[in-house]
Amino acid sequence: MKDRTETLLSGFMDQITARHAGEDEFLQAVEEVARDVLNVEKANSVFTQARVLERLAEPDRVISFRVTWRDDAGCVQINRGWRVQQTNLLGPYKGGIRWDPTVTASVLKFLAFEQSLKNALTGLPLGAAKGGADFEPAGRSQGEIERFAAAFMAELGQHIGPEYDVPAGDIGVGAPAVGLMTRAWTRQTRRWGGALTGKPLALGGSAMRAEATGYGLIYFLQAMLAEDNKTLKDKRIALSGRGNVSSHAARKALALGAKIITLSGRAGTWYAPDGVSSEALDWVLDASGDAAQDPPKDLGICFHAQKTPWHFEPDIALPCATQNEVQIEDARALGDSGCGYLAEGANMPVTAEAQAHLAKSGIVQAPGKAANAGGVAVSGLEMQQNAAFTFWEAEKVDRKLRNVMCGIHSLLKRERASCCTASGGIDYRRAANVAGYRRLAEAMIVGGVL
Repeated sequence: MKDRTETLLSGFMDQITARHAGEDEFLQAVEEVARDVLNVEKANSVFTQARVLERLAEPDRVISFRVTWRDDAGCVQINRGWRVQQTNLLGPYKGGIRWDPTVTASVLKFLAFEQSLKNALTGLPLGAAKGGADFEPAGRSQGEIERFAAAFMAELGQHIGPEYDVPAGDIGVGAPAVGLMTRAWTRQTRRWGGALTGKPLALGGSAMRAEATGYGLIYFLQAMLAEDNKTLKDKRIALSGRGNVSSHAARKALALGAKIITLSGRAGTWYAPDGVSSEALDWVLDASGDAAQDPPKDLGICFHAQKTPWHFEPDIALPCATQNEVQIEDARALGDSGCGYLAEGANMPVTAEAQAHLAKSGIVQAPGKAANAGGVAVSGLEMQQNAAFTFWEAEKVDRKLRNVMCGIHSLLKRERASCCTASGGIDYRRAANVAGYRRLAEAMIVGGVL
């Protein structure tokens, strides 16, 4: 079976690579999914004849545009912008907008492809997309961000709408920036309509949107632990990042009795041997500049320059920063320390080599397309509220978020027969890929060749 899988995978990836040469992140994402689902496709003659996976891997369209704007000095600045509309098989195109200098077409195509399976797993009527620009908002004035947002939406605005393509925020694009783009789109189209999600509450956003990805990650982790008759109580959790996802995941995990032992930034990791207190967590999240590397001694935390969070012997690892942050040496450290679980708060944060080592070490892994689906889930709930011109209280949104995350876990559990580990547990990575693929494949078949 392994030889057959490798033969199928090699032939399939040769075709995809020929079309997308040099797009390493995208090819990595497609290969990971293809390894799990090609045998499923070949076992179904209808799926095989329809060439389902090959069609899913090819975006419906990639929109590329120039963004021209003036900085505070009056100088003209030029950036590149994109929107990858991956699939609308299940509903309107849906996925975030990222502003970061590292944004490329390849990065956005990998994110859009991952988003297609993630959105399918939620059970909500959502297609998939991703967009962004190679713009660095950090260090820019409010006026510059406003001018860039207006220029960006002048190009993107003609390609989106509440029943067609509904962007959200992502790295570098928080609620204030989504609000700016929402107002720009409204002025441009003379419609309100909820064309973006993740808006500030005052502009029609949803309660719990900021917390959604981090809280959803913890809800999914709770379901994983419950599968093994365990809880979060006193578990040592290593988190990476200190942005929106990691901060809310940390707060929720603390509230449920876990011990958060790390958070991280680009320069290194903050480590708390006995777990961070709420006060220490606030300090880490607010600290900046050189002072961030010199925590007050009474907080019980220390800073380790150029060290990743995965070397501090956690029970649970939650990578929440960016793609490919967990390398093979990190995976070895986690395996050697007895870490039991890893759930991805970021998208594709574990390299393929590291994934294989973690699996060999017996670490139960939950991929981002399942574990971090809380953000898009609440985005879908925001779309429902906007469409009905209503607003739900935080408790209702939180309850629905928990239901979606538990529903995803139940869906993956049903794939157990064909997606289990050597010890008989759930192979969450394979189960997520197979379950998401099945839902998209069934929609593709009944939708015909279009």
